[in-house]
Amino acid sequence: MTTKFEPLDSGSIPRYAGLPTFMRLPVAEPSEVDIAILGLPFDLGTTNRAGTRHGPRELRNQSSLMRRVHHVTGLSPYDRARIADCGDVITDPFDLMRSLDLISAHYAGVRAAGALPLTAGGDHLISLPILRGLAADGPVGLIQFDAHSDTYDSFFNGSRYTHGTPFRRAIEEGLIDPRRFVQIGLRGAISDAGNYDYARDAGVRIIFIEEFVKRGVEDVMAEVHAIVGHKPTYVTFDIDGIDPSQAPGTGTPEIGGFSTREAQAMVRLLDGLDIIGADLVEVAPPFDPSGLTALTGATILFELLCVLAGVVEKKGTR
Repeated sequence: MTTKFEPLDSGSIPRYAGLPTFMRLPVAEPSEVDIAILGLPFDLGTTNRAGTRHGPRELRNQSSLMRRVHHVTGLSPYDRARIADCGDVITDPFDLMRSLDLISAHYAGVRAAGALPLTAGGDHLISLPILRGLAADGPVGLIQFDAHSDTYDSFFNGSRYTHGTPFRRAIEEGLIDPRRFVQIGLRGAISDAGNYDYARDAGVRIIFIEEFVKRGVEDVMAEVHAIVGHKPTYVTFDIDGIDPSQAPGTGTPEIGGFSTREAQAMVRLLDGLDIIGADLVEVAPPFDPSGLTALTGATILFELLCVLAGVVEKKGTR
């Protein structure tokens, strides 16, 4: 395929004009691209403040502010890979379990089409069915930027599928190798002293925010590379990993997080890993009318897009 997908030129068409697509890109099918940017409007797994079902639409709006060339590398992801907005994953707003099946099937199709998925969520439960669709060849590594572990067992009298449980289920289902799983930025009071026991016992590497601050970005990310190695790895970025002073529009904010600058630096240092897909989750626009959180999320999506474009370039396009 020789089709080239380009974002609209803001010098010719104003940012407030045209269809609101991710990065102002054309709409296409996963079979036509190397990287499929997908929206997943979903918040059926939310335990408190809902609103992430509105995340993808506002992330699309704010992504109109993204420009073509990365200012650090001088590279454009659109010159390195074919990238398009591949629409929204359709779910059932009245049936959580059916929604998980629909999401899994959709990502199995994306994988079969040969595209790397970059997903704008949606609450963090979406990572579980995405992994079900992608990890067909065995467990993968996971890099999680987050304030919370999301390896809890259940909520509200046995509800096992919430945005606080996806990675426990993923370990149990053999989708993640816990020895190649690292969590960065965890913090905040917990409901029980044993909340982290499952993850620790399984072999997950937990880097609390205090350790992150003491060691710094480069040292932490060097350890991340050592943990996941050169095998297939998925990346998930919860916007609440960032301090709420810079990203307030999320359902479960925790003060004391990493900064937007640190977030960008960490994502850039994912370069060189064998990443099979990534997501950006928990943007809840109703809690931030300013649009700052969605702008932050869109910018992190662009950083992830640049990393994925490097993966495609290294492996060669289809």
